[in-house]
Amino acid sequence: MTTPFHHEPGAVPPPQCPAHNLDIGPGGLRRLHGPEAENNPAGLYDKLRAEHGTVAPVLLHGDVPAWLVLGHSENLHLTRTPSQFSRDSRRWRALQDGSVAPDHPLAPIFTWQPVCVFADGAKHERQRGAVTDSMERIDTRGVRRHINRFSNRLVNDFCEKGTADLVSQFAEHLPMMVMCAIFGMPEEYDERLVQAARDMTRGTETAVASNAHIVAVLTRLVERRRAEPAHDFASWLVEHPATMTDIEVVEHLRLILIAAYESTANLIANVLRMVLIDPRFRARLSGGHMTVPEAVEQTLWDEPPFTAVFGRWAVGDTELGGQQIKAGDALLVGIAPANTDPAVRPDLSADMGGNRAHLAFSGGPHECPGQDIGRAIADVGVDALLMRLPDLELGVGESELRWVGNIMSRHLVELPVKFAPSPQQKLDADPLSVMARAPRPADAWEISSPARTVPEPRGETPGAEPAQAPGTVSRPTPPAAGPTPGGNAAPAPVATIPRQRRPAAPARLWQAVTRWWNGY
Repeated sequence: MTTPFHHEPGAVPPPQCPAHNLDIGPGGLRRLHGPEAENNPAGLYDKLRAEHGTVAPVLLHGDVPAWLVLGHSENLHLTRTPSQFSRDSRRWRALQDGSVAPDHPLAPIFTWQPVCVFADGAKHERQRGAVTDSMERIDTRGVRRHINRFSNRLVNDFCEKGTADLVSQFAEHLPMMVMCAIFGMPEEYDERLVQAARDMTRGTETAVASNAHIVAVLTRLVERRRAEPAHDFASWLVEHPATMTDIEVVEHLRLILIAAYESTANLIANVLRMVLIDPRFRARLSGGHMTVPEAVEQTLWDEPPFTAVFGRWAVGDTELGGQQIKAGDALLVGIAPANTDPAVRPDLSADMGGNRAHLAFSGGPHECPGQDIGRAIADVGVDALLMRLPDLELGVGESELRWVGNIMSRHLVELPVKFAPSPQQKLDADPLSVMARAPRPADAWEISSPARTVPEPRGETPGAEPAQAPGTVSRPTPPAAGPTPGGNAAPAPVATIPRQRRPAAPARLWQAVTRWWNGY
């Protein structure tokens, strides 16, 4: 099969050519940007699927050719086979031949950086390991308390007015507040940072400048944490045994910040929209037949926060979905079209329940490592908002809602609502700086067997400390028995009996689980 990319990027068809349609480009290929892609992406996916099958040729900004993968199984193969489809954007033939300029509107997305998202193999494992290990140190329960408090702080700003825009006043701010706290830079949170994060993925003329602002903020943070480590995510990356450079740390923080912010802001807005416009959805949620986490999961199927991920680059000539892919071709992971693939979801109105087979967080070795944090922000944030304002109603007709889209995402411009005015809520004054997972005292609940003598390992000096794994906490060694000042031998240490469970453990356990779930 001949590749459809037989034209030069940017070539202009003759005036009488129907390709002058804004949605059709050179060679008759459909553009993945412009009016149709922004206003009706689902319709565009249907047309591409009907015309080309599960893998379709499309045009990016500047009419640069790429492949959009539409099929669910084809996307799984794309994301799970780095030997065929690399994340290293330097393989892109359009970059090598100069078809794509360094100031291309999508440059902040595809320009190679020394981060795990552009790496494969051992380098990816080293960098991704540092990210994953640092995320495991986050106190999930503590983060949920932060999310609940930040949510109520935002609601306090508009609860007395009776009207609000839940996009600009809630969904766009909550994820950035939480991520700034997790990173260890709450003082950097402001409107400019929020708008820069939104702007840099849109392919606008100001995207490069927005990216520069975010990099400058994160560079200052890393410089501070090199000099003064703290209990935050930035410090954990700086101190990790993977020994990442300052540039690597900054770029990973940028990657995580933008991915977490964009995806979670869109997810919150999409969940709230579904609650407001779908009576069945709202009734099931308020009637206890659906929990907020289940509502979030259903939204991840129907309106994933990222519609596509750019990109993968073919290592060599290969075939995917019946299309002949050439070495150096660019491919996009089609998240939204994969979630609506008729092969896996013939009935789009069916309740997906707790099914997590969607590709909302991509897949394979590059699957989003922070998806649980994103889910927590959406779960707790939406729940806190609905608890404070249970009578929320859409303030305009559903047809009046407007969307802005790009090749990676589609989000609501506004979500106007109205409700009965309510008083502000007094917020907990506890400090918001602690995010680290605290070690759990072993004697608080464990019941252990009597101590037994363990022989010294062969080849080691008796009494020597064993090698300590990175990230473990040293435990003090009890003093050895020896002569006392009075000359008598000190008694051997008496074994302490761990405290047993207090009465009514099941009741206390349920209360603890409830408090944890609500973020208290």
